[in-house]
Amino acid sequence: MKLHHLRNATLVIETEQHVILVDPMLGKRKTIPPFTIFRYNPKRNPLVSLPKNSREILSRVTICLITHLHPDHIDKAGEVYLRRKSIPVVCSSKDEKELTKRGLKIVQTLNYWEPQPFLDGRIIGIPARHGYGFIAKLMGNVMGFYIELANEKSIYISSDTIFTDDVQKVLIELKPDISTVACGTARLDIGQPLLMRMNDILKFAALAPGNVFANHLEALNHCPTKREDLKTALAENNLLSKTAVPADGTFVEY
Repeated sequence: MKLHHLRNATLVIETEQHVILVDPMLGKRKTIPPFTIFRYNPKRNPLVSLPKNSREILSRVTICLITHLHPDHIDKAGEVYLRRKSIPVVCSSKDEKELTKRGLKIVQTLNYWEPQPFLDGRIIGIPARHGYGFIAKLMGNVMGFYIELANEKSIYISSDTIFTDDVQKVLIELKPDISTVACGTARLDIGQPLLMRMNDILKFAALAPGNVFANHLEALNHCPTKREDLKTALAENNLLSKTAVPADGTFVEY
């Protein structure tokens, strides 16, 4: 299994049989307004371009998973790509109506904690809480995914979430071989962080039974955490050897 990191939370899971796209933010630089104006420099998003090899990787995609509707996970360019290529989409049952309205081809919807057949294996929708305190309500519903495919390592796409009992349950009970974690510590102008603080990222990495794949870094104006800061903290806690912090356009082979 290869995990291609394109940018932010956009990744591609490549196996012998399948090429699964997750959360396609495929637009050019500066096509999305700033997510924060006062707390951090109000630059337009994304801050960086898609890597040059992304077109070739995207040309092989066979199915897409969407965790939630925020534009840094599914933007206009991502929608156009999915429509043009008629890529089948899997999402939360809560997002089906909106994504259908946008012209996407929804082939499967998930409820939290209900296992369903998926490709040659199974998938479970996992609750995700997008922020500490009241801000999570404003952020709306988010779904992570736990995926098992035939003859492949199991993978947990935790998506935009803080550390919760549900996250802990996946790591302890389902024991994913690979767990992705959003590490940018995003914040709006109001409220607490929308993603895990560093202590929770470290807790996640320590509890993960297998490898950890860190993303949601250095692509958006409201995500202050840098890759080097994350690597330093992971190294200080003896967690760097199990955690990949990939650059855009690179892949990790598991």
